Amino acid sequence: MHTTVGRVAIVDDDASMRTSIERLLQAKGYATVAFASAEELLRSGAADGVIGLVLDIHLEGMSGIELRRRLAAAGSTTPVVFITAHDDDKTRDEALAAGCVAYLRKPFDGAHLIAALEREGRSDE
Repeated sequence: MHTTVGRVAIVDDDASMRTSIERLLQAKGYATVAFASAEELLRSGAADGVIGLVLDIHLEGMSGIELRRRLAAAGSTTPVVFITAHDDDKTRDEALAAGCVAYLRKPFDGAHLIAALEREGRSDE
């Protein structure tokens, strides 16, 4: 059994992707909380108690980039990993400008996601 190393919030409107990311992170000892939209995450208040956010960029309603901007404006410094199936220079530049520790194109190697979270989330050990 793994010791929980922190809780990560996942926001992706693709249920199978959310489940896959949750399983990957849980296998590595992370607790997870997952949402189908940025609005759900904001309503839950869960963004305050996580060590990392995995945000899909292209969501119905508020985008992952807009969610990151809104959280940052409210003072959040939680590390963000952006994920997307629709990679282009404009989107990548916008994501990087919004602030992220990693930008991953779907499908991505789970090791890259874990590495990004470990760099940021476990730095206080």
